[in-house]
Amino acid sequence: MQIWTQASQMAAQTPEERNRYVDFLRSVSILIVITGHWMIATAYVVDGVMDPGHLLAGRPQLHWLTWLFQVMPIFFIVGGYSNAVSLESAKRKGIGYAGWLSARLNRLVAPLLVLLVAWAVIAVVMSLLGTRDEVIQYVSQAALIPTWFLAIYIVVVILAPFAYKLWQRFGFISFLMFAAGAALTDVAFFVAEIHWLGWTNYFWVWLAVHNLGFAWRDDRLGRVAKRLLFSAVGFAALWLLTSMGPYPLAMVGSPDPELSNTLPPKITLLALGIFQFGLLLALESPMRRVLNGLRLWTATVLINSMIMTVYLWHITVMVVFAALLYMAGGPGLGIEPGTSEWWWSRPVWIAILFVLLLPVALLLSPLERRGRPADAPVPAPARQITGALMICLGVALLAMYGFGGGPNEWLDFVSFGLVIAGSGISGLLPRLRK
Repeated sequence: MQIWTQASQMAAQTPEERNRYVDFLRSVSILIVITGHWMIATAYVVDGVMDPGHLLAGRPQLHWLTWLFQVMPIFFIVGGYSNAVSLESAKRKGIGYAGWLSARLNRLVAPLLVLLVAWAVIAVVMSLLGTRDEVIQYVSQAALIPTWFLAIYIVVVILAPFAYKLWQRFGFISFLMFAAGAALTDVAFFVAEIHWLGWTNYFWVWLAVHNLGFAWRDDRLGRVAKRLLFSAVGFAALWLLTSMGPYPLAMVGSPDPELSNTLPPKITLLALGIFQFGLLLALESPMRRVLNGLRLWTATVLINSMIMTVYLWHITVMVVFAALLYMAGGPGLGIEPGTSEWWWSRPVWIAILFVLLLPVALLLSPLERRGRPADAPVPAPARQITGALMICLGVALLAMYGFGGGPNEWLDFVSFGLVIAGSGISGLLPRLRK
């Protein structure tokens, strides 16, 4: 297979100093997220009517599974490590903030634009075919769920150089500053009932988790025993918060309509990140030895070469596949979710979706591997930041409301326009690179 050969050649050229475990965790964490999304989304057809549901809703006995499948903290930790490496490299090469930010945004936004344009077209076509607005909104909102991550991660990337300077000067004190911000925000949320302030935890929680990647890069948790102790502290904090505090057990979604650990984020996600961070770092040495083998490292390189594409498109693939099954009479969708028969069918369901996702990834992933043209002008930092924040706002609104609905009938047009205009201002549209 040509793509495997190309990945194998790239893997063989990997510099010795590269930490392959970072790339491995990035690829594994995204695959776990994809698998988790495919597993908890339940499409159940009864008497010809589809009941799209959520496995965790009404099944509290399964909420503990989210401690295994909520791996977004790992992705932010890996992002912190990678951003530290790239900032160090940019400094050695004399690349300023504008050049560094432009390269990072290009890698993140290019595959995102393709997904959003595709769903804008799909929404228009569905509307012209007479599809109800609520159906268009539901399917587009579901398909755009993965984009929430980019809405906040882009902001974290914008702030990464500032956060890294804080880390270099203050070390773990800078981590504690962000953690304290998250804790105080939760106090205001639960005690003072200032719920709007809870949304600021998108910054405090994820910046704190991102800082753990800086700690990893600087090897601040050297010995295995220290790493395991760090993990144990995180686990103990998470257990106390969920068993004795006001926090729900589920770390994914909002199975409790009144309270969620993710909407907005709570300090429980930071505790989960600390638990995962220490445990995974304790395995670093043996895993780095294993990754010296060419086959596993080649698979890691291959997955990372298309990682944004598979992440962004995995729910779209599921939505389209489920829609086709429904139009074909609902084969495979008549099994009641949560039953033993349903659980036995999950491996087949997930395997089929991976097979369907692969050609999509092979077709679209070159976009995320394409760098900025060498002669392309680099916009000023203020312009890039302004455009990027417009992108984040538009993406957040589309992830929340989708196309075809929302509190205002024109909101989807405004949200999509923000993304396109922001991309233009940031110099991320292809026509602006000429």
